[in-house]
Amino acid sequence: MARVFLIVMDSVGCGGAPDAAAFGDEGANTLGHIAQACADGCAETGRSGPLHMPVLDGLGLGAAIRLASGVEAPGLGAVPQGRWGAATEVSRGKDTPSGHWELAGVPVPWDWTYFPDTRPAFPADLVAQVCALAGTGGILGNCHASGVPIIAEHCEAHLRTGWPICYTSADSVFQIAAHEEAFGLERLLTLCADLAPTLHAMKVGRVIARPFTGGCGDFRRTANRKDFAIAPPADTLLDVAAQAGRATHAVGKIGDIFSMRGIGTLHKGKSDADLFEHLLRLTEEAEPGSLTFANFVEFDSLYGHPRDVAGYARALEWFDAQAGQMLRRLQPGDLAVFTADHGNDPTWRGTEHTRERVPVLCAGAGVGALGLCGFTDVAATVAAHLGLTSPGPGRNLI
Repeated sequence: MARVFLIVMDSVGCGGAPDAAAFGDEGANTLGHIAQACADGCAETGRSGPLHMPVLDGLGLGAAIRLASGVEAPGLGAVPQGRWGAATEVSRGKDTPSGHWELAGVPVPWDWTYFPDTRPAFPADLVAQVCALAGTGGILGNCHASGVPIIAEHCEAHLRTGWPICYTSADSVFQIAAHEEAFGLERLLTLCADLAPTLHAMKVGRVIARPFTGGCGDFRRTANRKDFAIAPPADTLLDVAAQAGRATHAVGKIGDIFSMRGIGTLHKGKSDADLFEHLLRLTEEAEPGSLTFANFVEFDSLYGHPRDVAGYARALEWFDAQAGQMLRRLQPGDLAVFTADHGNDPTWRGTEHTRERVPVLCAGAGVGALGLCGFTDVAATVAAHLGLTSPGPGRNLI
């Protein structure tokens, strides 16, 4: 039986979303702008020269960027030897749950709740609930912020008072940062788990635990981050596969994003390098007829939000080399799909995700253009390859 590996390169957008202006993102293009910066010699830290991604470009990455946005990305001009296209999202958001759920066949049917960019950002009754659950006299932060700067700003006060650092962003999230030893990792995770039902009822997509260690001058966020995401509103591709008796494997934070629904085996790691080791192993060991759904988050978390163009380029080139190893291990009949959930253009203003189309690259399905498509078409294509009924309204692209 055929197997499918659905691989999300978190935030690796390719521009051109038709509604980008409504999100303040008209002209954003994660891949296109990184490639241009590399060609211009503006991304030389730890790497050099034009963006080098021969494996994914060979499947059609450069062609997908041209299709999505009309941009000729320097260094990505290969003649495609795989199936390639660019997908457009219909859910009204540019966040992780929206993108992943829609790729799994289920667009978001509601408007997410976003907190205002004010000080304070959170309503008083929510703050009171956080304090009651945490057993503290207050919270720190209470504003829109990026993770590293807000911890740096409030680290000393956090260690002195024990108050959690609470912040949000342009996404539908409530994030809580706390010191793993001084506050306690389990205490932080329990706080987030207990608070999540209230936030989910408000249609806030995720409560995110952001633990860190070290002193105020040398703190670092750890790999013990945990997302408490609202459950998908309907059965997704994972549910359909599991209900049909297929083995399902979740690599990375897929388990968090889908609230563990439809997931048979979870494969976690402290880095994308750890996660790719799982993926390489699964290409050899995953059961016939199985679905492996993987997320590689460091493009987004380590390089997109901090606006680190050179770091993002290094990560793309590393990932491309790993993808080559994976493709060589595929078995006859396997389908590998490389795509993304949204953009996070490191050349863009601010620190938030960007509304973009995403590449759809397929290995194991012949050669040819897939055209402009929808996120739900990815789910329909995967379902068809597995001999399953698609959970949503998409069409099989192959």
